[in-house]
Amino acid sequence: MAKRADEARDAGRLDEAVKLYHQALALNPKWAEGWWSLGTLLYDGDKYADAEQAFEKVVVLDPKQGTARAMLGLCEFELGQSGRALKDIEASKTLGVLEDKQLRDVVTYHEGVLLQRAGQFEAAKAALSSLCLNGVRSNELAGTFGMVALRMRDAGPPDVGTEAGQVVQHAGRGACLSGAKEYEAAKTEFDLVIARAPHFPLVHYAYGCVLIDARDITGAIKEFEAEIAEQPKSVLPRLHIAVAEYKVDSAAGLKFAEEAVQLEPDLPLGHYLLGLLLLDTGAYERAVPELEIARKAFPQEGRIDLSLATAYAHVGRTQDAARARAEFTRKKQAEQAAAEGAVEITDAMDARSNR
Repeated sequence: MAKRADEARDAGRLDEAVKLYHQALALNPKWAEGWWSLGTLLYDGDKYADAEQAFEKVVVLDPKQGTARAMLGLCEFELGQSGRALKDIEASKTLGVLEDKQLRDVVTYHEGVLLQRAGQFEAAKAALSSLCLNGVRSNELAGTFGMVALRMRDAGPPDVGTEAGQVVQHAGRGACLSGAKEYEAAKTEFDLVIARAPHFPLVHYAYGCVLIDARDITGAIKEFEAEIAEQPKSVLPRLHIAVAEYKVDSAAGLKFAEEAVQLEPDLPLGHYLLGLLLLDTGAYERAVPELEIARKAFPQEGRIDLSLATAYAHVGRTQDAARARAEFTRKKQAEQAAAEGAVEITDAMDARSNR
């Protein structure tokens, strides 16, 4: 029965093959390869609900089958089960996907879409940048990357016939070029879109992020300031300026961190950056409460303990300084895990509403 099913599949008699796989699997429901073959046929035939059930069988029978987990995630994506799809696709990356570049690219792209819709823009940027670095280019990719760059959580990019659609496309192409480390071409793309739509929300912010990647700090700060001029209550560009100025001109960055905290007092990241800048400018008394707020929000982040130890030492709290250093040492033993959970500007903001 299995042989007849495989022969029908290879000969292109797909309906017959599906029927034969069903019959064979009724005889031997533990035949993982059969469930896999049936699942791929159903997926290719756009029968995603049935394909989902087949790939679930494969995953149960062979939990380490990363490719089946990826295909399960793709089925769930098509069925609108975004949360489950993202979970399974990310699990497939850990387990490993077969050496099939086309499938890996499809899975990575869908991961980027799911992360974009979930508002996890930094993680989406990383996924889509890997495609761009590998030479993948398409209007579909540009549309999704444009929404990531502009922090849009919509289910799909705006129509390309509209101004918004054109902005998203150009921003996406620029972000993709930046992801491929083609920074000059990326700058050209953003110069074009900003000349056409200088007041579009977050377009200056998106360009500033590209310039940060290109190590053009001066240009990036200029674009972040332009975004603030367009959206005076925007917190995100202020945080980026604070980061860019830290250890370079911390006094200049201090203003922007203070404004971010005033605008968003419940945002722990703002307090963390403000604490770092106060520490770097010698305002140790003021730095302590800001860093304590950050430590409470990010208890696993050892770098905060180290900064607090320095601040405590300068204000004469020697026992607190010793405890903070001990905490830093303890956490450093799990340095790899701490690095994976390190505080990033956009990651920390992604947990909140798009501002």
